[in-house]
Amino acid sequence: MRVYLDMCCYNRPYDDQSQLKVAMEAQSKLYIQNLIKRRELDLIGSYVLDYEVSRNPYEMRKQSIIQFIRDNMAGYVGGERDEAVKPIADDIMKTGVKEKDAYHLAAAIYAGCEYFISTDIRLLKYKTDKIKLVTPIEFVTGMEGEE
Repeated sequence: MRVYLDMCCYNRPYDDQSQLKVAMEAQSKLYIQNLIKRRELDLIGSYVLDYEVSRNPYEMRKQSIIQFIRDNMAGYVGGERDEAVKPIADDIMKTGVKEKDAYHLAAAIYAGCEYFISTDIRLLKYKTDKIKLVTPIEFVTGMEGEE
């Protein structure tokens, strides 16, 4: 199963864990990471994600995220695919989704991901039949129901 994690998801374990929802999302994201490491899920990366990770002002976090993606990526949507990704992103932006988010989502759709995992509540309101948008908690609890 192909999954795409957006930048919000990668950053969740570094957020203030004093809020229950944040802590639960962080634990779910770490569980997903373990599934990826064990090759039970295929992680897809993209040029959009590379750009966003490169803008992380916290060097340790940035390097940790880069290393995880490099070590565990099963597929990649490179910048040379922008001509194919752009029309998908443009359609998504017509619904009010911000440009960066639309490009993440478009890259995931282009790569044939089944799931787009995010903690961005506004982005998760976007509806399509091309990919399932879920929080880390929803993904983990949904997987348990499939077993």
